[in-house]
Amino acid sequence: MADNKRTLLLLGSKPGPRMPERSVWQDLACANASGRSAHDLALPMPCLTVISAIVTSRRKASNDLAVAGLSGLRTEALYFLPRPGAGRTWLSRILFPFRMWRCQPWFFRRRLGAAGYRWNDFRNPGYVWYLDQLRVATADDPAVLAALSRKQPSTGVFALVVALALKRWERIILSGFSFELTHAYAHNPSIDELGTTASKHAQSDIQVLRAIAAQGHRLLTTEPAVAEETGIPLL
Repeated sequence: MADNKRTLLLLGSKPGPRMPERSVWQDLACANASGRSAHDLALPMPCLTVISAIVTSRRKASNDLAVAGLSGLRTEALYFLPRPGAGRTWLSRILFPFRMWRCQPWFFRRRLGAAGYRWNDFRNPGYVWYLDQLRVATADDPAVLAALSRKQPSTGVFALVVALALKRWERIILSGFSFELTHAYAHNPSIDELGTTASKHAQSDIQVLRAIAAQGHRLLTTEPAVAEETGIPLL
């Protein structure tokens, strides 16, 4: 059960995170390469980090920049977030592991290890587990289920789901979150390619965060944009 004396800071990778006072939180969690922001801010090692399999795929320049941002960092527990789907036809499902071999756990670990990223505990609960925990956290909210049919949430939101599933914290503070493609550790080339800073995960993230907050979980955020869109109280 949650320890009433502990608060988790969940740090996203957006530029210029609004940091809460160090005295109000005890543990740190990260998503993808937000550990670089934590390092630059002289924060303690994350107790957990959720990283998407797409980070090691080499499909986009932004993926390689994330790997570079993780270089030399460390986390206690590393949660591997698999790719969500294997395709609609039987052939595409069979070919999926071969087409996406750079997103398989063995390559993921090898690529991050070669970049100098280290962890004490590697966890791969499977994508179905992430979805199950998300549905529990949102109480099968219909708006969430509709959003998920269009686009999965961001890694940052999945990191929140992991933290809630662990039931180790009474409060969770979200910092460094937004609904844009910007990153603190490097300019995201996808912004230039798409001609927008808007994230494709934005609507799913908003619906999930609204639903989680509505379930009475003690969430706070330091980011005004997140508070405005989701109803999560501003710290």
